[in-house]
Amino acid sequence: MDKAALFAQIKKKSSYLCVGLDTDVNKIPKHLHRAKDPIFEFNKQIIEATADYCVAYKPNIAFYEALGPTGWESLEKTVDYIPKEHFTIADAKRGDIGNTSKLYARAFFETMDFDSITVAPYMGEDSVTPFLEFDGKWVILLAHTSNPGSQDFQLITNRDTGKPLYEEVIKKSQSWASPEQLMFVVGATRADKIGHIRSFAPDNFFLVPGVGAQGGDLQAVSREGMNAKCGLLVNNTRGIIYASDAEDFAEAAGRQAKKMQEEMSGYLDKFLP
Repeated sequence: MDKAALFAQIKKKSSYLCVGLDTDVNKIPKHLHRAKDPIFEFNKQIIEATADYCVAYKPNIAFYEALGPTGWESLEKTVDYIPKEHFTIADAKRGDIGNTSKLYARAFFETMDFDSITVAPYMGEDSVTPFLEFDGKWVILLAHTSNPGSQDFQLITNRDTGKPLYEEVIKKSQSWASPEQLMFVVGATRADKIGHIRSFAPDNFFLVPGVGAQGGDLQAVSREGMNAKCGLLVNNTRGIIYASDAEDFAEAAGRQAKKMQEEMSGYLDKFLP
């Protein structure tokens, strides 16, 4: 999916919601454990309930890898079930030397047919560019994340430039790919930084986790981060997929997704240039 198609979906649905599919077999409703594939059955019903209100889905690959071959099977069925008009994100946080990265890219872009993958930039350009060799596929580079440990490295100041490391990462990586293929992860709990990052990454999309359970402010994120093509995919996981642990879990997820979509619709009207 290219940038124009993604923005078209955002406008069509008045939404920039990404639903995280971090599906934990220990958290899904107990009645689903009777299903042949409980993980897929949960995801299937969540997708059916939320598809009208979101533009993207983001399975966190660790939740599937931990289950071995059956987890990979559940993931593959999930990706196949997601409607084609939705943007898909493999939240895999890969990043290794070139030939290994290329194989990771083949796994998620060719075998699994995801639209994008999250990539860790620590090993530098030759660990990222193999993911950029696939037409129509995106790299979502970890830049300024919302976890407490992000301060350990991301805020270290470069003595020569006076800039924090996350800023150096974003600026350097912009020479590797255009905003048609490169997004950045920017945590919602750092809303004060989103406007600053937008000032030197004006055209890139940001994947923004941390709204909802982690306390991120959707209005602040939208005000500070929105650009002329929206430029935001705001992820919510726990607040949607675990809105209920009873048999009405899908309906509850749909209500929460609809609530976020309605709020986003207002911010698109208010903040979209």
